[in-house]
Amino acid sequence: MTRILFICLGNICRSPMAEYVMKDLTSKAGLSEQFEIASAATSAWEIGNPVYPPARQKLAEHGIDCNGKTARQMTRLDYARYDHLIGMDESNLCDILRLVGGDPQHKVSLLMAHTDHPREVADPWFT
Repeated sequence: MTRILFICLGNICRSPMAEYVMKDLTSKAGLSEQFEIASAATSAWEIGNPVYPPARQKLAEHGIDCNGKTARQMTRLDYARYDHLIGMDESNLCDILRLVGGDPQHKVSLLMAHTDHPREVADPWFT
C-alpha cells in the first residue's frame, strides 16, 4: 500500500482538496485499496475546523464529497507512517522539514513538482 499525506498551512483548502481529488481518482481507477490518502496542516490555526466552504463547494461541483473532514496538524510520526508527504508551496516544505526534523528518506515534495508545470499552489485564503 502506498501512503500519501497532502499538507498545507491550515488543512482547510488546498490539502483537503488534493486529498479528496486523489481519493476520487484512485476510486474511479479501481485502485482505492492500494492507497491510503490523507491530509494535514503545518499549523495549529484551524485544528478541528471543516473544509473551507468555497473549497467544499468546488469539490461538490465535481461530484466529490468531503463532508466530515476536519483539519488536523501533522506530527513527526507522519513522516514514519507515510511514503509521500506532499506540500503545496515552499513555505509548507520548510514547515514540514522543521516539524519532522529533515527528510533523510526523500519523502517530501511539492505537489506540482509531479507535473510538467512545476510551481507552487497559491493559498486561496491569502490570495
